[in-house]
Order: sequence, then structure tokens, then C-alpha cells
Amino acid sequence: MNDDEGRMPFLDHLEELRKRLIRSVTAVLIGFAVCLYFSDPLFHVLAAPIKKLLPQDSALVFTGLPDPFFIYLKVAFLGGLFLALPYILYQLWKFVYPGLHVHERKMAAPFVIFAASLFYSGGLFAYFLVFPAAFGFFLSYTSVDLRPMIAIRDYVSLVIMLMLAFGAVFETPILIVFLGLLGVVNSAMLRRGRRYFIVLAFVIAAVLSPTPDVINQTLMAIPMLLFYEVGIILMSIIEKRRKAQEELEAAEESE
Repeated sequence: MNDDEGRMPFLDHLEELRKRLIRSVTAVLIGFAVCLYFSDPLFHVLAAPIKKLLPQDSALVFTGLPDPFFIYLKVAFLGGLFLALPYILYQLWKFVYPGLHVHERKMAAPFVIFAASLFYSGGLFAYFLVFPAAFGFFLSYTSVDLRPMIAIRDYVSLVIMLMLAFGAVFETPILIVFLGLLGVVNSAMLRRGRRYFIVLAFVIAAVLSPTPDVINQTLMAIPMLLFYEVGIILMSIIEKRRKAQEELEAAEESE
């Protein structure tokens, strides 16, 4: 990559960002329209974790007439976002594409597949592990005098926030690599900052978690710390490849 090819005026960067954002939003809207048709089965999938834990004589309720309608819209939006995610990640890749080395520009497919898989894994981690643990803990306070009456509006908002939050947390190595490609961080800096990131991980977990309980925050912070180490490894590999490529280009230029 020559220097002129990798440089863009600031206004061109803004225009490129606007174009990528419009395409991403359009993809989400298309996914939303598709998922709206399947919003009822999607809602039952999201409601399954809490329904398994509720007493037999309990059920999800709604306290406002328009609540079910807006709940189905939220569920369809979540499904549309998950459907459109690979395309959104591809648009993100195309945005940083001009600043990449020539050999790095061929990594679009692995980037999209790896990043999308991590986000989906975060959502599944929340659904299959976090939901049963957190909901079981909260419902353990059920007694003769305390009976659960859970509003679907609050429940769906909670599960959507948790799935998106854990999806974002699982993107930690992608964020690290992204910042590394932009030259903001490097592997040595990340190793030196490991002790500070431990504290930061729990702070981020406290901010991202929609509930103030220790269970959710711990289940969110631990994967973040593990993926931080994965990010360091990936960044080290990229730096070695960059150095080898630069040495090869320098050798070819000197001949």
C-alpha cells in the first residue's frame, strides 16, 4: 500500500462513513421486515427461559394495551439486527479498507465470519447460560407472600439488552484488532495495560449490564478478560505478519 492510497481527506472519510451507515441501516430495516413476519415464534423463543422457571400458575402479563404490539416490534428489530450483522461488519471492513496493508485487504471474509460468530456466540451465551442463572436467582425469592407477575415489556427489554451487551462483550478481540489496524494500540501496550483492564472489565460490565446483580456482571466481565487475551494474541500475529511484509517490500525495493 502506498501512502497516497491510504490517505483520504477528512470530508471524504465522513462521506464514506455516511454511505456505510446508510447501507447498514437499510440492511437492518430489511431484516426487521423479514423478522416482523416471524415475530410471534421469535417472541416465544425469547420467552422460553423465563417460562421454564415460572410457577405453573404464573404467566407473562402486559399492563398496557399497546404493549404486545411494541414488544413484537422490538423482537423483530433484534432479529433484523442479528440477520444484518454480517453485512454490517462487511461495511465496517470496507470503511477501514483504505488504511490496510495489501495483504490485509484479503482478510474480509475471515473478519466477517469471525466477528459475526463471536457476536452470535455472545447472544447464545446470554440465552443459554446467563438467563437461567440470573432469572433463577431472582425467582428464588418467590414465596407464599411474593408471587412473580412479570410484564412482557420489562422482560423483553431486559433480554434484548442482555443479548446485545454480551454480543458486544464477545467482540472484544475484534475491537482490539480494529484499534490495532488503525494504529491506536499494539500488543506491547495491551500487555502493559492488562492489570488496568481487569478493573475496566468490571466497570464496563457494571455499565453494560441492565441489572445491578453480581451474577450478570461477573458473567460479563470474565469473557471480556478472556477475549482481551485473545485480542493480544491476534494483535501479535498481525504485527509479525506486518513486519515480515514490510521487510519483504524493503528487500524488493533495495534490489
